[in-house]
Amino acid sequence: MKKKFLIGGGAVATAAIAAAVAFAAPGQMGKADTNGDGSLSKAEVTAMANAHFAKMDVNADGKIDAADREAKQKAKFGEMDTDKNGSISEAEFTAAHAARMAERGERGEGKMGRHHEGRGHPGGHRGGGMKMFKMADANGDKAITKAEMTAAVDAHFAKADTNKDGQISNAEKDAMRSAMRERLKPATAN
Repeated sequence: MKKKFLIGGGAVATAAIAAAVAFAAPGQMGKADTNGDGSLSKAEVTAMANAHFAKMDVNADGKIDAADREAKQKAKFGEMDTDKNGSISEAEFTAAHAARMAERGERGEGKMGRHHEGRGHPGGHRGGGMKMFKMADANGDKAITKAEMTAAVDAHFAKADTNKDGQISNAEKDAMRSAMRERLKPATAN
C-alpha cells in the first residue's frame, strides 16, 4: 500500500511580509546589511523588502494574495511529486524533507530554520505571520500591494529608528523585535 500525503496550506506570503517588516530575521542581518556597517539603512531595508515582495509575488501582478500562495503550493507539490503521478508518497515526502533539512544546514539555519517556528517569532506558527499580514493589509482586502508593503516597512522603520539617525542598529532591531513579539502574543484569558 502506498501512503499519500497532502500538502497543507501555509503562510508563505505572511512569512515574507513578516521578514520584510521585521527588517531581517535573526541570522539575516548580514544579508540585509549590504555595506557591512552593522546597522540597516532605510535603503537596505527597502531593498530587502522589495526582494521579498518580488519573490512572493509569484504571478507578478503587483500584490501578494491567495493566488500567489496557491501557485507557490502547486510548485512545491510539483517538486515533491517526483514521479508526477499527482500524489506525494511517503518516500517522496521523506526525500523532500531531507533535502530541505540539508539546504537549511548548508545555509547555517540550524534545525528550526530561519523563522524559528513555534517560538513566537513573527513568521512562526503562533499566528504572528497572519497578524503581520493584517497589519500590512491596510484596506483589508486580504492582499498586500507593493504600496501597502512599502507603507508598512516605512512605518516600522520610523518606529524602530528610535534615535532618528536614519539607521537601525542591532540594539534598535532587537528592541523592535522584542516589542513586536509582545504585540503579536496571543491574548490570554484573565
